[in-house]
Amino acid sequence: MSPTDPDLAPVAHVLDAVRRRQPLVHCLTATVSMGFVADGLLAAGARPMMTETLQEAPALTTLADALVINLGTLSTDAMDGIPATVAAAVQDARPWVLDPTAIGIAPVRTPLARTLLDSRPDVVRGNASEVLALAGGGNGGRGADSLLGSERAECAAEWIAARTGGAVAVSGPTDLVLSRTRRAQVERGTALLSRVTGTGCLLAALTAACRAVEADDVTAALAATTWMALAGETAEQRSIRPGSFRMHLLDALDEVGR
Repeated sequence: MSPTDPDLAPVAHVLDAVRRRQPLVHCLTATVSMGFVADGLLAAGARPMMTETLQEAPALTTLADALVINLGTLSTDAMDGIPATVAAAVQDARPWVLDPTAIGIAPVRTPLARTLLDSRPDVVRGNASEVLALAGGGNGGRGADSLLGSERAECAAEWIAARTGGAVAVSGPTDLVLSRTRRAQVERGTALLSRVTGTGCLLAALTAACRAVEADDVTAALAATTWMALAGETAEQRSIRPGSFRMHLLDALDEVGR
C-alpha cells in the first residue's frame, strides 16, 4: 500500500515515525490475544511489553513510551494492577489508551472502565456497543463483538471525548474517530477483521504505538485505524479464509505505507 494512497497520505508520517522510533508499548491486554498483539506490534515496527501484576506493572510502565489497557479477559492480577499502572502513566504524563473490551453487563470490568475515564485516557478505542456501555447508554454486545454501526455510538463518543479531553475511536463497517473539536471517518477495511480474535486488541495497542510518536490524539487514532484497515484489505487479497488472513495481516502491517 503506497504512502500516496489518499486515505493514508495524511497520516503516513505517523507510520514512518513508529518504524523509525520503535516505541515500547506496555500492554495490559487480553490473555486470549497476547501473542497476536505482540506479533502485530513487532510487525508494525513497535515493541511490546506485557506485565499486569501490581508488584511489577506500575514500575515497568515507567520504561514504556505508551500504555494500553484492555479489559477483555480481566484477571485478578490485572484487576489489581491496572489502576496503579494507569496512575503511574498519568504521573509521568505518559500517553495511554483504554480499550473497554466486552463491557456492559460484566459486573467488574464495566465499573472499572468507567472509573478509568477519570484518569483521562488519550484515546478510548472500542466498538459501538462498548462505547455506548462506557457512556452508560447501553448494556454492551455479546462479548467483544458488536452488531451496531459506529454512527449509533456517535453521541456517546462525543460525551466520552468531552469528559476525557482526548480522542475516541469507534470501530465498525465505517470507523469513526473524534474529539471535542475534530471528526473523521475511515471507510476502508474488511469484514474479515471481525473474524479473527484479537484484531481489536491489536488495534488498541497500535493506537498506543502511534500516540507514542504523535502528540495529537485524533491524528494518532486515525493513523492506527487507517493502518489496520489498509492492512486488512491487503491481507484479504491474499487470503481465502480467516486462518490465512491472520497470517497475511501481520505481513501487511509491515507493508502498509512502504
